[in-house]
Amino acid sequence: MIVAPSTRDLEILADKLTQWMSARMPEANDLRLTEFSYPKGAGQSHETILFDAEWREGGAARAQGFVVRIKPSSFTVFPDNLFDEQYQLMKVLSDGDYVRVAKPLWFEADANLLGAPFFVMEKVKGRVPVSHPPYAKSGWLAEATPAQRRHLWEGAVRQLAAIQLVPLDKVPFLAGSGEARDGLAQEWDKYTRFVDWVKDDPRAEILEAGRQRLLSLWPKNQPEGLVWGDARIGNMMFDENFDVVAVMDWEQPSLGGALQDLAWFCTLSEIMHGSNSPIGAPLEGMGTRAETVALWEEITGKSAADLAWYEEFTQLKMACTGVRMDGMRGTQMSTAESLKVRLKV
Repeated sequence: MIVAPSTRDLEILADKLTQWMSARMPEANDLRLTEFSYPKGAGQSHETILFDAEWREGGAARAQGFVVRIKPSSFTVFPDNLFDEQYQLMKVLSDGDYVRVAKPLWFEADANLLGAPFFVMEKVKGRVPVSHPPYAKSGWLAEATPAQRRHLWEGAVRQLAAIQLVPLDKVPFLAGSGEARDGLAQEWDKYTRFVDWVKDDPRAEILEAGRQRLLSLWPKNQPEGLVWGDARIGNMMFDENFDVVAVMDWEQPSLGGALQDLAWFCTLSEIMHGSNSPIGAPLEGMGTRAETVALWEEITGKSAADLAWYEEFTQLKMACTGVRMDGMRGTQMSTAESLKVRLKV
């Protein structure tokens, strides 16, 4: 049963990366890489490994934490390979100081060293609201005060909105092909292909019915904008003051429109800590959907009209991903009946 990307011998990895990084840090002497580990609660689609480095430079001792992210090969959650674009986007966001992300440092396209392309970025220190166990039921966020949660929520929404202030001419490499180059057409094309990708699953007919229903209700409001792809506070890192220090997991970006991420954020917030959360619990201090939308509109200057349609599109996206993950695990977490309810078909 496949439940996560394969792991590797970390001692061998340390030897290989030491040689590779030495060539990229010519001023570093006596480079040592240590403390290799897989992060707890890491994502399902990429192999991600943390490590520390110590060296001497200009006669002074130096130290820095790093992260290596390796392109998936056999374990692929999404139909689109956007590994190169993920790195390029993070570079744009970091260099332009548009959004708080871990600084990407080097990209290696040659698969010979680690068996697949990879990139290395700086390690950011902080805390992440994890999904397992749900952050609303236990852990540092559940134990925080309402005022601390309010501060965290506002910072998270401000970073979410900041994504929509990124000039699209800085990220032309995210464009799709043909008539699905950008806007809602690009994101719609991605998930039309996703439904077809999982067509052998017995629940694929339900996904297609959900897609057809959304198509019949096509929204008028389609503001342009960059798509993060997995917009939730569980993909943000916070410091001890509850400030955002990193926005993470840029695995499925696109030019698919501003409301994609807002809808995903609102949907996941309701699931994790909303008033009717099925898995978490209400968290006093976290902003409501209306407050989230109002702050987002204020910062972005864009209208959230038709957001309900995009939230239903989010349900289709999550259903596609869930069906794919079920197939990879050999399980069936979502029944046909539960999918029908979610997709209103």
